Amino acid sequence: MNWHQQPKEKLEHILQVTAGTGLDHGQAKARLKQVGPNTLEEKKKVPGWLLFLNQFQDTMILILLGATAISAALGEYIDAITIIFIVIMNGILGFIQENKAEKSLDALKELASPTITVRRNGQWKTIPSMEAVPGDIVKLTGGDKVSADIRLLEANGLTAEESALTGESFPVQKTADVLNEDDISIGEKQNMVFAGTLITKGYATGVIVATGMKTEMGKIAHLLSSSEKNETPLQRRLAHLGTMLITGALILTGLVVVLGIMQGQPMYKMFLSGVSLAVAAIPEGLPAIVTVVLALGVQRMIKRNAIVRQLPAVETLGCASVICSDKTGTLTQNKMKVTALWDGSGLSLRKPKKSFQKTKNEKLLTYGALCTQITVDSTHSQTAANSDMKGDPTENALLEAAASCGIELNMLLSNHKVERDFPFDSERKRMSVLVKNKKGESFIITKGAPDILLERASHIDTNGRIERLSTYKKNEVKQTIGYMANKALRTIAVAYRPLKAGETINSADAAERNLIFLGVEGMIDPPRQEAKDAIMECRQAGIKTIMITGDHKDTAAAIARDIGLLPEYGLVITGKEWNQATDKEKQKLMQRAYVFARVSPEDKLNIVNVLKKQGHIVAMTGDGVNDAPALKSADIGIAMGKTGTDVAKEASALILRDDNFSTIRSAIKEGRNIYENIRKFIRYMLASNVGEILVMLFAVMLGMPLPLVAIQILWINLITDGLPAMALGLDQPENNVMKRPPRSAKESIFARGMGWKIISRGFLIGCVTLLGFMTALHEQPNDLIRAQTIAFSTLVMAQLIHVFDCRTNQTIFDRNPFENKYLTAAVLSSIFLLLLVIYTPMLQPIFHTTPLSAMEWALVLALASIPTFALAGKTLFRQTNVRKAKAS
Repeated sequence: MNWHQQPKEKLEHILQVTAGTGLDHGQAKARLKQVGPNTLEEKKKVPGWLLFLNQFQDTMILILLGATAISAALGEYIDAITIIFIVIMNGILGFIQENKAEKSLDALKELASPTITVRRNGQWKTIPSMEAVPGDIVKLTGGDKVSADIRLLEANGLTAEESALTGESFPVQKTADVLNEDDISIGEKQNMVFAGTLITKGYATGVIVATGMKTEMGKIAHLLSSSEKNETPLQRRLAHLGTMLITGALILTGLVVVLGIMQGQPMYKMFLSGVSLAVAAIPEGLPAIVTVVLALGVQRMIKRNAIVRQLPAVETLGCASVICSDKTGTLTQNKMKVTALWDGSGLSLRKPKKSFQKTKNEKLLTYGALCTQITVDSTHSQTAANSDMKGDPTENALLEAAASCGIELNMLLSNHKVERDFPFDSERKRMSVLVKNKKGESFIITKGAPDILLERASHIDTNGRIERLSTYKKNEVKQTIGYMANKALRTIAVAYRPLKAGETINSADAAERNLIFLGVEGMIDPPRQEAKDAIMECRQAGIKTIMITGDHKDTAAAIARDIGLLPEYGLVITGKEWNQATDKEKQKLMQRAYVFARVSPEDKLNIVNVLKKQGHIVAMTGDGVNDAPALKSADIGIAMGKTGTDVAKEASALILRDDNFSTIRSAIKEGRNIYENIRKFIRYMLASNVGEILVMLFAVMLGMPLPLVAIQILWINLITDGLPAMALGLDQPENNVMKRPPRSAKESIFARGMGWKIISRGFLIGCVTLLGFMTALHEQPNDLIRAQTIAFSTLVMAQLIHVFDCRTNQTIFDRNPFENKYLTAAVLSSIFLLLLVIYTPMLQPIFHTTPLSAMEWALVLALASIPTFALAGKTLFRQTNVRKAKAS
């Protein structure tokens, strides 16, 4: 179908839709069922059964199964069956972990998907783009990412960047006109926009003609699809660590086997024990657990209104040292209200719950209301007083101010026709509309930054009298702007120009010349109370907050002081001052800069780059198309979920669903906690594994019998490395997590003394286990099973006590051990499984165990407590001496 050749009526007939009302919900649901979701096909997922079988592909598991087969051939059937059961249980646990991670990431991907504004049942509605169907009437504005192939029905200054399809990097001007040519390229179809492209400017409505794989992008999906899984930097570091650990574990295990055989132990028995020890010692599940912890952490962030689009951002969040935050909606409530007006007759202040004087301010309020992009729905009449009206908060405030004294938008549009608009541009800092009234008179209305409009105005309207804009009047306007700014008011100026008969306007520049300055509207956007608390907490965490805004310098400074962001020595720098500074001066200015006002998107990018050169890890917020370069350049790009464009969201690593600064604080706190939790279970698993290897190594070096048999080693691995390790990944943040400075991005996983803690605890766990074994053998030399049961129990209990020590960087006494209910449940379940194989008669011969007396349990618990409580006591003693030294 040559959609570009079809007129509007034909399009409506073919797609069975009316542009004025759009599809109804029933039609949309039926079409979605018929054509499928509006997504590109992805690589087929690994089915569950194959994911389960993949758990047994590990080399050491295959060797263990081979050794088990040998054991069965030698008549050890019970041992063989039990080992296979334990291997299957480990496989199930691994499958659950991987499946949980995959589902969490899928949910995250769905939440981060783009949205689209469609007309359903006569109302504009924002829906996930995957639910859009052919025939949907769509609204497009600058900053949107196009998610379907759309034939334009109406276009106003619309340009689209189509490099993803055409390779042409310059934006293409679009039109709604019918094109008569038959065979034309995608780049020449100027009345269509395509999935995967970006709207850079303007406004349009259109009808979807193709979705999913039927789009032009779908036809070349193989060029765009990215189906390979990307590992996070942390996962890559852990993979490297895993390789080193495997090498070390295999060497030590091999030494245990060789020494055991040399001392006369049966070869198959030593081989089976050695392989079991290797399986237990090698943390093959580490990458899977990291993925699960990251994914679960991401789910917790979603509950706090922060959507993570890229997993590496979770790690980077913990390193953030500077947050560059937008003001409007992030540090403030984004609920604008006009409270002051200035026109040629002077300043008018609006009292709470009162309106402006219509007779005095009618022209300024009327022109301000007309110069907006908010439209009245044909089926649902909206007035400017409607508090539910959706649109730009500044424009809503202008409409509300007009409506407060009876000047409503639907009434204005019945008397005036907006024939063309030149949308707001962050570089121009203004927007304009071409309006024609019922008398046939045409004029331009422009609104924007007061200082910009003063430069483009030649006259001023004083009570209906037009006169030259003198230097005196300019200074009066500037003083008024300064007064409003000092009261934390955002200022919007309004100007106009009557058009001569027959005069045509082809560009914004031509429209916005020789303007007549009409007045200034001052509006307040109250700061968020929670932002003030969040900034204080970030400061305690060693994170500097910088406000970056397009607002007036004085307005930005007033808000910054109100929320505690701007200290006495802090600098407020304008974009102009920043651009006039040399690179060396910028480095110095940045040391004291806390607020950047009147900045352009290019300035944002430059600010980020200067901060990065200083060694900072930068989090940057943004919502517009032009913010995308800065968001990409920042270490953590943060897009606004409510007001952000799809382009900004695509360029970001994090999306704030509520556009709230305190959510950034919460995300950083969660990011720090996720990283610390990963360190906790690495510390726990490695210390436990070191203890398991050393007890076996020391025993054979001393010429003693084996303190543990293969099945006991595998059971220890199952009950201590699984649930407790996972529960550590769900641990609550420590009280001081936001009172520490940001960690270095290059920090080793073993930094801050963790390497020593792993070795020392592991060494002690191995020693106390061997000591329990030796004590039991000394008392009853002929009862090897009792000695092995005591060693088995001591090793398990030492690890389960040690897991609580891993929750803190200080000592076990610094945190409530039962605070993490998941960990408490995991430890109790592990103890139950230990007791199960000791006290169940039918399991005792399988696991080579025997019931223990109360005195023997006292010995087990006393020995198992030593690695944790002895070292905790040493730390407490050292801390006490330090406090005494400081006091003296």
